[in-house]
Amino acid sequence: MHEISLIRTVFNTLEAEFSPEELSRLQAVDLKVGLLSNVEPILLQNAFAAVTQSEGKYETTTLNIETVPIEVYCPVCDKNSPVKDYKFACSCGRPSSDVVSGTELLIHRIHFAEPASVRSA
Repeated sequence: MHEISLIRTVFNTLEAEFSPEELSRLQAVDLKVGLLSNVEPILLQNAFAAVTQSEGKYETTTLNIETVPIEVYCPVCDKNSPVKDYKFACSCGRPSSDVVSGTELLIHRIHFAEPASVRSA
């Protein structure tokens, strides 16, 4: 299941970018997952739960997944069109293989709790 390695890569990326103090306040991770990314969102959610439980880190963190639809670009119309039923064609009817969205697998946003305020005496 490659989803587990993807989740571990997400956490490795966060650990490389943020301090341990910041990560202690991690609440949620938002991912964008394209329909052509070869990733099943439900399997990614299951892998997230398995990794957070087995490793004992980030157990209170939630994973939010936004599915990104497939869009193709038509040079004749000079516009993007959504792909429906995996028919890669512009809304004008012309076939197009110029995919402009739907292949993403991105860390879109990270949510942190507010730091505990320092009380003055």
